[in-house]
Amino acid sequence: MAWISLIIAGLLEVAWAIGLKQSEGFSKPVPSAFTLVTMAASFYLLASAMRSLPAGTAYAVWTGIGAVGTVLIGIFWLNEPVNAGRVLSLTLLVAGLIGLKVSSA
Repeated sequence: MAWISLIIAGLLEVAWAIGLKQSEGFSKPVPSAFTLVTMAASFYLLASAMRSLPAGTAYAVWTGIGAVGTVLIGIFWLNEPVNAGRVLSLTLLVAGLIGLKVSSA
């Protein structure tokens, strides 16, 4: 159950990061509210997952999901650039996340 909470927390991190971009510095009320709600939910689920997962693993997976997801949304939805360096970096991040999951008890 902790891993499910952690994955959802990571997906919510993607949501609040994109919401933060859309809020334009908290100047737009709806995206700002969305950002704050998803941020709170993400932190709550991360804290819940940390009850039974190692802190370092949980935090690294949470930020990794957030980073990879946010970059992918940026590429596919926000028309951010895609190049070999970004693809290689994302591949390394995903490999690291898988490694942390496999090596956790």
